Amino acid sequence: MNSDELEKYKEVQELAKETMEFLRSFIEEGVTEKEIGEATEKFLREKGIESFWYYDLAALVYVGKRTTISISGRDYKATETKVKSNDLVTVDLGPEIARRWADLARSFIVENGKVISSENSNSEEMVKGIEVQKELHRQFKNFINEETSFEEACEKMNEIINELGFENLDFKNNLGHTIVKDKDDRIYMEAGNKTKFKEVDLFTFEPHIKKKAGEYGFKHENIYYFDQGVLKIL
Repeated sequence: MNSDELEKYKEVQELAKETMEFLRSFIEEGVTEKEIGEATEKFLREKGIESFWYYDLAALVYVGKRTTISISGRDYKATETKVKSNDLVTVDLGPEIARRWADLARSFIVENGKVISSENSNSEEMVKGIEVQKELHRQFKNFINEETSFEEACEKMNEIINELGFENLDFKNNLGHTIVKDKDDRIYMEAGNKTKFKEVDLFTFEPHIKKKAGEYGFKHENIYYFDQGVLKIL
């Protein structure tokens, strides 16, 4: 991928990051999954986004114990589930510009009705979930190189998830996919995929995890790429 094309992907991914910052102030006690999704779409359209690559969904939004749900976007429906005073919200974005995708997911801790950082949270489960996500991304970056296969990365990271006392919630047990032009052309970070990272341009790492015997599911997704052998975040 040439530098001009890469910049175009960065532009749409930056809009997704701006949207997450907007949601930090929008999400509060009493708003519903549906309202969060509608506000997300409105914000992105005002920024110039006209389409969404994942089944035309601006965002997959889950509130509370529904954050453990993992299904295909073709089956997703936002509900009237309301954010509680102390809660968790996950948001997974999929805007595109000229078939160039953004893909970004985050988990928001809500305490006393407002989104707060994990450093300020009193919930052991919430703090642990956010910390483990950070650790998984750190270890992912340390483990893979251009010669690593998608299968090797999946096996290693699932081992680490288990060692940390969590489980992979993904309904296909994968941990990411390539960024392409057609969603049906994606290949996944899953068992049996011998593709090496050097063979693709952009890819996600997006563990969806739950503490064993826990109540909430945590998401944290970035797009990654290799630049002259160095792994970078889009």
